[in-house]
Amino acid sequence: MALEPLSRRMLLTTMGAVAGAAALGSRLAMAQTPPPSGPATPLSTVTTPPRDFGPNAPPSTYVDPDVITVDPLFDRYRQGNTPLKRLWTGALWSEGPAWCSQGRYLVWSDIPNNRQLRWLEDNGRVSVFRMPSNNSNGNTFDFQGRQISCEHLTRRVVRYENDGAVTILADSFNGKRLNSPNDVVAHPDGSYWFTDPPYGGQLYEGTVDAPGGATNQAGRIKNRLGQPPEVANLKRELPNSVYRVDPSGKVDLLVSEDQVPNPNGLVFSPDYKKLYVISTGRGPGDAHAGATATSMYSTWAATTRFPTAGSSVTVWSTASSAGPTAPAVTWTAISGCSSNGGRNLGYSGVTVWTPEGKLIGRIRLPEVCGNIAFGGPKRNRLFMAASQSLYALYVATQGAGPA
Repeated sequence: MALEPLSRRMLLTTMGAVAGAAALGSRLAMAQTPPPSGPATPLSTVTTPPRDFGPNAPPSTYVDPDVITVDPLFDRYRQGNTPLKRLWTGALWSEGPAWCSQGRYLVWSDIPNNRQLRWLEDNGRVSVFRMPSNNSNGNTFDFQGRQISCEHLTRRVVRYENDGAVTILADSFNGKRLNSPNDVVAHPDGSYWFTDPPYGGQLYEGTVDAPGGATNQAGRIKNRLGQPPEVANLKRELPNSVYRVDPSGKVDLLVSEDQVPNPNGLVFSPDYKKLYVISTGRGPGDAHAGATATSMYSTWAATTRFPTAGSSVTVWSTASSAGPTAPAVTWTAISGCSSNGGRNLGYSGVTVWTPEGKLIGRIRLPEVCGNIAFGGPKRNRLFMAASQSLYALYVATQGAGPA
């Protein structure tokens, strides 16, 4: 499918890949036939025979065979008479979708291509939104409708103001440069919360360290090639952490590397009293043991004005060897997670969980899903940024959050 000029982002469901959302229950219309229950672990990542997602594909049957009920509780959140659609393809690695309500568009990152893309709701047009994007990853919109982006290359979090100016929200902590901010969420109090793992410390999605740094210790990689001079000589200086940017601009450490080894995606609960943090394993330059062999989901409660380093962190769910791997984001109320690793057959897509950590449903995709977002005028459409493509599915619930 050819790339057209300018398009935008989405969010994820409650467990997995990075920028926050929440689910509010609504039920299928009584006239609809409840979809049949399906296996939690299908034998293939795709339907048999393989499904055609191309622009000239035949109509899909109802109920959609790739939207799978694991527990009957899931039926109240799925729309029985809607198809799973691929809206566009042509990226290298899609991440960080976010929905802009005012513009009615989705923006997301194509990290290796160093650009942001935008999908327009009125005509389905996709175009380059920002290029270069400094290898941006996670995106979100705050309560004033401003876009926030995490930049791997420049190791910073920025805000795009309504007049087009760019504000640097965070690029350091205690005088040391950040690693490669990954995902960010906005809080109603005006603060921004973001993860800072090392995944951008590679040529494909950012840049390696200067010689002697953790990702280029022997100096064999010519780190200055193709890079702006202001970033070419940076070295990793901080452990992996989760931070909060106060409305005054002060940066606070919230979750340490000891608590969550490699924080990736994050999202608030609907009442903003809990933050779900997803850990996805060792990254470039890591010296610590890393997370579990599969993915670890952690959550902690805001018991004070905001949690501080050392606050209670508990394991919300741990994916088994037969389950989804390396999710990047979440939604809440109903929790969902997108499988970001793709190492386990049948789990490339989105998994949906209860707040108690029970798997209730799955959305099966033919590509690894990096992140998700709710959008559309009613916020009842789930957008999935999956590897090279953008997918969407109407659901019988709404995502919650700013924008």
